[in-house]
Amino acid sequence: MKTSGHVPVPGGHELYYELFGAPDGLPVLYLHGGPGAGFTEKDKIFFDPDKHHVLFFDQRGAGRSRPFASLKNNTTGDLIRDINLLLERFGMERVLLFGGSWGSTLALVYAIRYPERVSGLLLRGIFPGHIESTKYYINGGVRTFFPDAWERFLSHVPQKNRLHPARYYYRMMQSRDEAVREKYSYEWAFYEFSIFKQEPLQENEIDTLLRNYSYRSLAPMEAWYVKNNFFLPDNYIYDHAEALSQFPVSIVHGRYDMICPPVYAWELHRKIAGSRLRFTCAGHAASEPETEAALKEELDILYDEIQNRHEHEQT
Repeated sequence: MKTSGHVPVPGGHELYYELFGAPDGLPVLYLHGGPGAGFTEKDKIFFDPDKHHVLFFDQRGAGRSRPFASLKNNTTGDLIRDINLLLERFGMERVLLFGGSWGSTLALVYAIRYPERVSGLLLRGIFPGHIESTKYYINGGVRTFFPDAWERFLSHVPQKNRLHPARYYYRMMQSRDEAVREKYSYEWAFYEFSIFKQEPLQENEIDTLLRNYSYRSLAPMEAWYVKNNFFLPDNYIYDHAEALSQFPVSIVHGRYDMICPPVYAWELHRKIAGSRLRFTCAGHAASEPETEAALKEELDILYDEIQNRHEHEQT
C-alpha cells in the first residue's frame, strides 16, 4: 500500500511524502541525506511492506517538496518541527528513525529532543555535524586519499577565498547568472560523488548520475547548512548522546567512508550504552553491497527488539 501527496508546513513550504507498507506494521520514519538530496525509490529496498509502515518525505527544498531548492525558513530546527507535524498528521506516536549521513544527524538531533516519540534508531554513515566534521569534508581532509577530487573542487575557488571554500561556493550558487549557479552546483555535487564509494566512479559515470540527480537542490542546501554549522551548537550530538541508551540503537558505517570517517561512528557508539556498531567493507554509500545487507539485518534485529519491548510494556 502506498499513498502520497504534499503537506503544507509553516514558513511557506509544502513537503512531499509517501507512506509505504502495511498500516499496522512497525512505524518507521526515513530521513534522507544531503541536506537537499530527497528520497528515491531505491530507498525502499530496505523495508518489508508486510512488516513496516514507512513514512518517506522530502525535506524542505529537496526532491518534490515545494518551493524547490528554497533556503527560506530552512534550518535544522524547522526540519525537526516538520517531523513532529508529520508524525501527528499520520498518527505515528513512536517511530524507528532510519537515517544515513545527514539523515543520521537529523535522526540523532530529533531523538535527543523528542525521545518519547522514538522507538529506536538505525543509523548509517554517521555525520555528527560538529565543526571538526565540517572542516574535514569541506576543507581538504579527503585529499590524502582523493587528491584529484579535492584539487578539482578547490580549483574553482580564487586563492584569496580558499580558507573557506564552502562560503565561496555558496555565494556563487546564489549568483544571478544561471550559468554560474549551474557550474558551482554541479561541481559541489561532483566532488561529493567522486568520494562517496569505496570503488570510485569514473568521471563519465558521475556525470551520468548527476544528470539524473537532484544536485540543484543538494548543492546549495548543503553549502547553506555548512555555512551555518548545521544550525547546531558545536558537539551538540556527542554532548547529548548518552541519553539515547533508553532505546535500541544500531549503527552501520563503511570502514572506508571518505565523507564521514569511521571514527565518528566509533565515538558515537562509545557514548550510547548498549548500541551496536557494524563496520562494513564499504565507503559512504548505502547501496554498497555489504552496507545494504548489514542495514537489512539490523532492521530485522531492531524490529524484534522493538516488538518485544512493546509486548513487555503491555503486560
